[in-house]
Amino acid sequence: MVITVIKEKPNKIIKVIKADYLDDFVLRIFFSDGSDKVTDFKHFLSKSLQAQTSKYYDKKKFRKFKIVKGNINWNDYEMIFHIDDLYNGQIS
Repeated sequence: MVITVIKEKPNKIIKVIKADYLDDFVLRIFFSDGSDKVTDFKHFLSKSLQAQTSKYYDKKKFRKFKIVKGNINWNDYEMIFHIDDLYNGQIS
């Protein structure tokens, strides 16, 4: 199990419990502390030079994410982000 402590909430373990695809590479991510963030992945994906990441700039592939061990991942950890970035709503 992934255990992550967010810098802004050092006494809490935060996990992703749900994520909904909104539109155009944007997810609304729901966290175990009751908060949710809208996170736009489009800029990150459009600028990626790595083939294993840039292929998710295809909406069909991007939408096939899963919540695994408290985090969002694509294709068995081929693409995954640090929970701090997801919690802050900024992917870089």
